[in-house]
Amino acid sequence: MVVAGIFIFAHSMAISSCLCHPLVLPLKDKQPIGTWGNVGVDQRLTSAPRSMNAETFGRQITGVGTDLQSEWSFLGGSRVIIRPQVTKFIRHQKGFHIHASWLSGPQLVSTVFTLGTAGVLPFYALMVFAPKAELTKKSMESSIPYVVLGVLYAYLLYLSWTPDTIRLMFASKYWLPELPGIAKMFSSEITLASAWIHLLAVDLFAARHVFQDGLQNQIETRHSVSLCLLFCPIGILTHVITKALTKSS
Repeated sequence: MVVAGIFIFAHSMAISSCLCHPLVLPLKDKQPIGTWGNVGVDQRLTSAPRSMNAETFGRQITGVGTDLQSEWSFLGGSRVIIRPQVTKFIRHQKGFHIHASWLSGPQLVSTVFTLGTAGVLPFYALMVFAPKAELTKKSMESSIPYVVLGVLYAYLLYLSWTPDTIRLMFASKYWLPELPGIAKMFSSEITLASAWIHLLAVDLFAARHVFQDGLQNQIETRHSVSLCLLFCPIGILTHVITKALTKSS
C-alpha cells in the first residue's frame, strides 16, 4: 500500500509539472493540431541588435538579423520558427561624376565670357604701351590667341544652336537676315556670349593688322588699336585717316 501511494503521488506530480511548465525546445516535424486556450504562448524573440546599418567598401548593409518565433500547443508540443531577415545591399559608388549640366550651365557660360574678355587685354596692352618691344612683335605674330578664341566660340555656338537658328538667321523669303529674327535669336545669354567671343576674335585680328601696318609704314597706331578693342570699325577708320595724313605730310 505504501508503494502504491508513492507511485500515485509521483504520477500526479509529473502531470501537474507538465501542465504548469512548457516544454523547452523539443522540435517536431509535424504541424500542431490546435492551441489550447490561455496556455498557448506566442513570443517573438529577436536577436539583438535586430538591425544594423554599416558601410563597407562603398556598400551600405541594412536589415541584418533574424526573427525567432516560439509556439507551444498542448498536443503538438513546442516549436521554434526561425525567419531570417533578408539582407539588403545598397551600393554607393564613390567617385567623380561629370554631369552634363556642369558643361552647359550658366556659370560655365559666364566663366567663358570672362576668360575671353580678360584673355585679349594683355595683347592690347602690349600694342599700346610697348609697341616696339620684341615681346609685342612676337606676341602679335602668334596664332595661339585666335585658336583659343575660335575653340571657345565653337563651344558656345554648339550650346546655343537650336533647330530654329537657321530659320531666324535667314527669315526672309530671299534667305536674308531680318532684324526681328536676329533680335529673337540673341535673346539667349549663351547666344550673346558666343557673339561676344566672335567680336573679340575679329577685333583682335583687326587690331593686329593695324599694329603691323603701322610698324611697316612707321605710323602711329596706339589710338587706332585702342579703338579696335570696343569700336573696331572706328579704329580701322582712324588708322586709314592717320595713314593718309602721314603720307601727305
